[in-house]
Amino acid sequence: MKYTPEDEILIEEKWQELQDECRKAKVCRREDDWQFVKRAYLLAKEAHKGVRRRSGEPYIIHPIEVAIICVREIGLGKKSVVAALLHDVVEDTEYTVEDISRIFTPKIASMVDGLTKMAGVYKNDTSEQAEYFRKVLLTLSDDVRVIIIKIADRLHNMRTLGAMPQNKQIKITSETIYLFVPLAYRLGLHAIKSELEDLCMKSRFPKEYEEIRLKIEATKSRREEYIERFMAPIREVLDRNKFQYEMSARVKSIYSIWNKMRRKEIPFEEVYDLFAIRIVFKALPFPSEKTQCWQVYSCVTDIYTPKPDRLRDWISIPKSNGYEALHSTVMGPEGTWVEVQVRTERMDDIAERGFAAHWKYKHASITQEEDGLDRWLKKVRDALNSPTENALEFLDNFKLALYKSDIVVFTPKGEPQSLPYGSSVLDFAYEIHTKIGDHAIGAKINHRIMPVTTLLNSGDQVEVITAENAHPKAEWLDVVVTSKARQSIQDYLKREREDNINYGMELLRSRLEEYNVTLSGRVLRKLMPAYECRNKDELYSKIGAGIISLDNLDKLLKENSSRKILKFWKLFIPGSATAQQGEEDDDLDLDDEAISLDDTIAQEEGSADAPEFVMAECCEPIPGDNVVGYRDTQRGVIVVHKSTCDKLIKLAAQFGENIVKEEIKWSQQKAVSYLATVEIQGIDRPGVVLDITRLITSDFSINMRTIHFHSHDGIFEGTISLYVKDIVSLNTLLDNIRRVKGVDTVKRMLNT
Repeated sequence: MKYTPEDEILIEEKWQELQDECRKAKVCRREDDWQFVKRAYLLAKEAHKGVRRRSGEPYIIHPIEVAIICVREIGLGKKSVVAALLHDVVEDTEYTVEDISRIFTPKIASMVDGLTKMAGVYKNDTSEQAEYFRKVLLTLSDDVRVIIIKIADRLHNMRTLGAMPQNKQIKITSETIYLFVPLAYRLGLHAIKSELEDLCMKSRFPKEYEEIRLKIEATKSRREEYIERFMAPIREVLDRNKFQYEMSARVKSIYSIWNKMRRKEIPFEEVYDLFAIRIVFKALPFPSEKTQCWQVYSCVTDIYTPKPDRLRDWISIPKSNGYEALHSTVMGPEGTWVEVQVRTERMDDIAERGFAAHWKYKHASITQEEDGLDRWLKKVRDALNSPTENALEFLDNFKLALYKSDIVVFTPKGEPQSLPYGSSVLDFAYEIHTKIGDHAIGAKINHRIMPVTTLLNSGDQVEVITAENAHPKAEWLDVVVTSKARQSIQDYLKREREDNINYGMELLRSRLEEYNVTLSGRVLRKLMPAYECRNKDELYSKIGAGIISLDNLDKLLKENSSRKILKFWKLFIPGSATAQQGEEDDDLDLDDEAISLDDTIAQEEGSADAPEFVMAECCEPIPGDNVVGYRDTQRGVIVVHKSTCDKLIKLAAQFGENIVKEEIKWSQQKAVSYLATVEIQGIDRPGVVLDITRLITSDFSINMRTIHFHSHDGIFEGTISLYVKDIVSLNTLLDNIRRVKGVDTVKRMLNT
C-alpha cells in the first residue's frame, strides 16, 4: 500500500524533529555521524515502505519516535539512535542481522539482534513471552543500551496502545508493569517509569484514572497558592546565601496516588503528600556537593520543623540505581506535612535521565570507583551468565533483582553491603559467596546469635556462621528475596533431586528384581498412587531421599489397588468434584456483549464440553469487582481474577495469549455466595467481638467461615472470612460494622 502525500509530509516532519533533537543533544558532531544516522533512516524507511501500524499511521513513524525518545528523554548517543531506527527491520522485513552488520557495523548488528523478538519453536513448559524477555535481558551482559532502547520502544507502544484490542492491552500493560517499569526504575529512568505506570492505569482503569486526574485539576489553584506561600521564605533564605537554584513543585503521578489510595484504603482527599518541593542548585567547586546539599537542607529546616523519622539521606549512600538526593518531610503552614527534595544539577540529571547521565558524569570524572549502579549491573550480569533452562524461572529470578527499596548492612570489618528490603541472613550470606550461603547455619547480628532466616535491618552488622555438613533446604526459598540466593539454592536442590531420582530409580529397580518384577509403566501406575506421588520423578526422588521406604513393596505388588488408584487420580482431574468447590461451577452468567459459556468457548475450543469458570483463590473476586478471565489450559477452566490482581499481571505478562478476549460480566440472577475477608481494628471493650459477630450473623444473616481476633494494650485487631452475595452487600455490611462502638477501621483485605 503506497503512502499518501500527507503520509510523506508526516514522515518528513518526524525525521526533521529527530534531526533537531540530535543537534540539541550534540549527538552528531561530524558530517560522517549525520550520514551514519541518515543511512539508517533511509534503510528503515525503505524496509517498512507501505506498511502501516494498527493505528493507521505509516510504520516508519514508530522507529523514528523511539529514536527521539532515546535522544530527548534519555540522552543516548549516535549508535543508539541508529539501532532504534533499525530495531524492527530484522524482525519485520527481509533484512538479516548479517545485512545490518555489512551495511553498518557488527556492533550495530549486535544491538539490533538484541532488540529482535524470538522466533521458532518453544518448549511446552515455558512461554514465548518469557523466552523473549530472556533474550532481551541477556543483552545486559553485553550492552545495557539495548535494554534502554527496548524501554523506549515500549514507551512509544504504550503511548499508542488505544488501537489494540482489549486482551492485547491487558497482555501489554501486564508485561509493562511486571518487567519494564521495575527495569526503568533500576536504570534510573524515573520520568519514563512514572509515565509507563500512568499509561498502564489509563488503559486498564480509565474511570479511576480520569476521576483522579479531574480531582488533581480541581485542586490545582488552591494547591498552587499554598505552594507559593510555602516556597516564599525558602527563596528569601537561599537568595540571601547566594545559591544559584531552581525550586519547583512536582505533583505525585496519578498511578502513585491511586496505588496509595488502594494500599491504605483511603479516599483521594486523605492523600496528604500530593506534591513535593524540589530544590535543584548549581554546585560550587568547593566545598563538596554533599556539604552544599546539607547547607541547603539547613536553610529549609531553619524555617520549617522537620519530621525526624522522614529524613532520607541518599547522598552518603546513593540508591542502587545511582539516585542521589536529600529528602525531608517538614511541617508547613496550616499543619500540613510537605516533602522537600534537595539535589545538585548533576544529581538531578542522573535522577531524570538515568543510566546515560550516570555514565556521562562517570566518564567525565577523574576517579572510576565502582558505585551502586555498577555493582547492581555486575550482580545482574553474574546472574545472566548462568541462566536456568526454564525461561519462566529465569524471569522470576531476574525480577528479584529489580526490588525498589534497599537496606545497607555491614560485614564484621565494617564494609557496607546493599540488599533489597526484606533480605535475610541467607541473602547476605549468598551475596558474600555461594559457599558461605550453602553452609550457613546461623549468624551473629550485632553480636547476638540469630537464625539464618532472620530478616535484616539497615545498620545491622552481620557475621555468618557456617558448618561443613550444612546444606541448602527447600524451605529457604520461602525466605530469600535476592536472585543470587534463590538461584544458588535452586541449583543445589536440582542437583540433589537429580541425584535422588537416579539413586531412587536404581534402588526401586533393584528391589523389584528381588521379586522377579521388571520396572515398567504398569508397575509405576500401581505404585505412584500407593505412595501418593503424581509422577515417576516424584516417586524416584522420594525413594532416593529416604522419604519413601520400600519395606512394604511386596505387599503393594500383590494388592489389587484399582479402587485406590481411581480415588488418588480423581484428586488431580481438572474440574472433578474433589478437585475444586462445586459451588463455583456456575458463578458467571454472561450477557450478549460478554463471553458466552455455552457457545463461544465451545466453538473456540472445538469441544463439546465448555470449560467452567473458577474464582481465583489469590484475589477472591466477588460480584461487582472488575474481573479478567485467564484460560488455564492444563486444568481446562477459565480462572476469574480481579483486574488488579498481581498474579493476573504476572500470568498476562508471561502467557498473554491465554487472556480471554471477551469481556466477562457477573450474573445478576443466581444467589451464590462468595468468600471475602475483612480486617477490623478498634478500641477494645468487653463484648465488642460479640456485637460484631451478632451483627454479621443475626442482622445480615451472613455465614462466617473463619474468625480471628486478638487484643493488646487496649487495641483489638481481627480478621473475619465470610460469604457475601456481591460487592454492594459487602460494602453495606462494612458500613454497619463501622457503627459498632469501639470499631475504628474496617476494610476488605485485598490479596493483590
